[in-house]
Amino acid sequence: MSLLELIAAADERGLAASAAACLERCLPQPAAGAEPDPLRPLWAGCADPRLWPARLAEARTALDTLPDPGEPVPRIRELLAGAPGDRTGEELRTWADACSLLALDVHLGHDAARPGAPELVARCRTGEPAGAGPLLAGEAARQTLILEMLADIDGSAPAGAGLRQVLDVSTEGQRVLRAAVSRRARVRG
Repeated sequence: MSLLELIAAADERGLAASAAACLERCLPQPAAGAEPDPLRPLWAGCADPRLWPARLAEARTALDTLPDPGEPVPRIRELLAGAPGDRTGEELRTWADACSLLALDVHLGHDAARPGAPELVARCRTGEPAGAGPLLAGEAARQTLILEMLADIDGSAPAGAGLRQVLDVSTEGQRVLRAAVSRRARVRG
């Protein structure tokens, strides 16, 4: 299934977890003394929908306290501000889709310049990453893997089942992007 199809078919937990993971991967390296994981509260809300409103508020507050972190944090703040207070309905799907697009856009922005950038993102979302750079293609594959992992979890499994593995995949993706950004900064030096 393509990324678009997986988002369309995902349940509420899958949408919340994939969106949280997308936003987390976009965070830049934290400044010295800054909160290292400002979005971490969202994960508890992914496991338990009753906790979602409070954890969403915690994540918003934590992100607001970051000292001038630069792009893409303002865009992440904007998405968090627009996140549905309930972990239900089409608003959640729309929000998760927007988080997916942001993550792909951020990864594309750190890839080597490529002609036809908007078309590359659209193709990656439909499962055709030909011509995409390694960061964009890797992010599309990561999002697909996360949604597939969550879709494979039986409905009778505990609420937090699979979230640790999703977090591990997301953390590795975050490391890859931060390493690429760091390399690029050294080259521009």
